[in-house]
Amino acid sequence: MAEHIADAPGRVPNPLLGELVAWAEQRLPALIDDVCAATRERIDLYRDESIVPGEELRASVGANLRFILDGLAGAEGATDLSAPSDTGQRRAHQRAPLPEVLRCYRIACAMLWDLFVEHARRVGRPGFLDALLAASSTLWRLSDEHALALTEAYRSATAELLVAQQRRRSALMEALFTGQLVPESGSWEVGRLLGLPLDTKLMVAAAETAGLAEESLVGVERMLGGLGIVSAWHLTPTLQAGVIALRDEQRDAVLGVLRAAAASRTGVSPSYESLADTPRAFHLARAALADIPAGRAEVREFSTSPLAALIAHDPDEGRRLAKEVLGPVLALPREDRVALLRTLRAYVDQAGSAESAARVLHCHANTVRYRLNRVRELTGRSLSDPRSLAELVTATDAARLDTDG
Repeated sequence: MAEHIADAPGRVPNPLLGELVAWAEQRLPALIDDVCAATRERIDLYRDESIVPGEELRASVGANLRFILDGLAGAEGATDLSAPSDTGQRRAHQRAPLPEVLRCYRIACAMLWDLFVEHARRVGRPGFLDALLAASSTLWRLSDEHALALTEAYRSATAELLVAQQRRRSALMEALFTGQLVPESGSWEVGRLLGLPLDTKLMVAAAETAGLAEESLVGVERMLGGLGIVSAWHLTPTLQAGVIALRDEQRDAVLGVLRAAAASRTGVSPSYESLADTPRAFHLARAALADIPAGRAEVREFSTSPLAALIAHDPDEGRRLAKEVLGPVLALPREDRVALLRTLRAYVDQAGSAESAARVLHCHANTVRYRLNRVRELTGRSLSDPRSLAELVTATDAARLDTDG
């Protein structure tokens, strides 16, 4: 851009233009005041000095006008674009919207031009207006180059801020899922930084990635946001996991969004109330994911049963329990094993009704009774004995988390 100014045609100094620029320089402090006043009057952003302090606005406007005047006068260093670059970077860090920043600059250029025209007409000297018109293309080219430098610096700083924000957000999410929260940044503070409301219930969703570090719940945060549901997500090479803040009546809507977005196995935790319990909920969501057959794009909720959660919390003890209680059943060929375990689960889920279980399994009630009798014979545990039933249910949950049955 510097070459354009240095090599631009017609850069032979014009005495009348030089005189006009010198006149404007004498009035520069008053012009800066006028531009700042107009900026605060027309742009809400600059009325709040907590965002852009008044002295900083004045310094920025002064640098902008000085750049234009030096460029018109052909002064050395007139191609230095460090001032607009600095302004662009600062406004990005101040979270000032770029259109408003550029509007301020346009106000300064327009007021400088109006001042030139008014003076040239008032003085009425031959050649003043002609000199000004001849320099107009230079003035607006300088204005464009200044605005471009500001915009490029603003966007570069914004990109850096976004990357830093994403890194911090990712670190905070990892802290939530692992429970590794430093004392001064407890779960409440992490929730605040992530934008999660603290007066709702929470739920964790965990989905297999579609590929290495490739989202499988594409657009899920936006989709939930469209329903007024806040969430925060974290991507690892193998998992896309998120914490979702929801009210009880929103649970079905959340599950609907997850099912619409899911491109791979997705597990969902039971709802919970404290962010400090996120590591446990994350574990349960992954346990629900593992319960889905490989290759199936399905969303499955973890059982709300405390027994299931207890088994998922200690998988090794769950495997030991399943082997001890259901050993003979687990030793059967896969087809027989799956049939017996699914029948036992359906029977329990249907409140001990063979008829209801049969409808779920699409078989006859007598088939259900026959399979349950086989479970009793193989395990030595009767479904009519409360202790034996509790052991069978718990062992079945454990086997469900550890086998394809």
